[in-house]
Amino acid sequence: MKRTEWLQETRKMRFEEAYEGYRSGSLTQAEAALLLGECDRTFWRYMNRYDEGGLEALLDKRLVQISHRRALVDEVIQAVDRYRDRHLGWNAKHFYAWYRKESGTRNYTWVKSWLQEAGLIQRAKKRGMHRKKCERALLDSSRW
Repeated sequence: MKRTEWLQETRKMRFEEAYEGYRSGSLTQAEAALLLGECDRTFWRYMNRYDEGGLEALLDKRLVQISHRRALVDEVIQAVDRYRDRHLGWNAKHFYAWYRKESGTRNYTWVKSWLQEAGLIQRAKKRGMHRKKCERALLDSSRW
């Protein structure tokens, strides 16, 4: 489960608790809103939406929409097939230079990611231990 999906599920559970508490009279509207981390007015809007459409009305619609910048499947297949047919063995940098010259519109990271996902280019090794940051030693205050 992705983080955004997890947050949405958590938000739904918290709303149900706050809503039940408000309807039973054990919580005021301000207290219920505080449980959600929202203002009173927002909680009121959530209640109206919930009464009209249930929990489905509270879902964030942005999570189910496809990005308008997302590449078409045909474009991905065309780039991967072109690499497989003509440029097998080239590294991502060289293929990208050719791709841009042939009027490709996507960036280098997009091309490299799709070639890696198709298994045509190997992912680079992770950086070695010598590249990792070490914690700094504490200063001895008695020396000052």
